Amino acid sequence: MIEKTISSASIASMMQTLRIHQSQAAGVEAGSDAIQAPGKTDFADAIRQAINSVNSTQMQSKNMSEAYERGEDVPLTDVVLNMQKSSLSFEATLQVRNKVLKAYEDIMNMPV
Repeated sequence: MIEKTISSASIASMMQTLRIHQSQAAGVEAGSDAIQAPGKTDFADAIRQAINSVNSTQMQSKNMSEAYERGEDVPLTDVVLNMQKSSLSFEATLQVRNKVLKAYEDIMNMPV
């Protein structure tokens, strides 16, 4: 079984990725201070991009692990690191979904 250890470099990498996604969701281009015009970034598009990003991370992890299993020249450390990134991004997405559903339930249970 693979131990779930994460190095500080991978944590920093994931934090940078989360900051980029956060700035994209807020309508700010990565690396610039300019704010896009209202209505340019749709909430559904931001969610779709985040889910597609998680999906691509999972597919990359799957492809690397399959390549390692076939005996291709893929370092085991890269395979494990990609598996951890994939797992972390999925867990983060799952937690966001849970928070959104909880907020929706709270709003629906509010007395009018």
